[in-house]
Amino acid sequence: QAGEKVFKRLCSGCHQIGESARAFFGPQLNGLIGRHSAVTTDYVYSDAMKSANLVWDRDTLIAYLEAPKKVVPGTRMIFWGLSDPEKIEDLLAYLQTFPAQ
Repeated sequence: QAGEKVFKRLCSGCHQIGESARAFFGPQLNGLIGRHSAVTTDYVYSDAMKSANLVWDRDTLIAYLEAPKKVVPGTRMIFWGLSDPEKIEDLLAYLQTFPAQ
């Protein structure tokens, strides 16, 4: 699946997803779509992310994936951004297949 390839290449170095997912360098991403920012209990979020008060809906995720530090100035996420709309759509479709655990 294309979204899985994007996740493995760009996200899996810091994030986990799936049945045994845990916080790593970043929070686990099960049930991400529709979730509020900075709510998983097994990860220590930056003050910037805690105060962002976002809901990770489709539009917010697209904007964040394109430019994380623009959406949440001060985020600790080290990611240069993803500008390819097809890869973003593939990634969102993949993330959607993992409900909250």
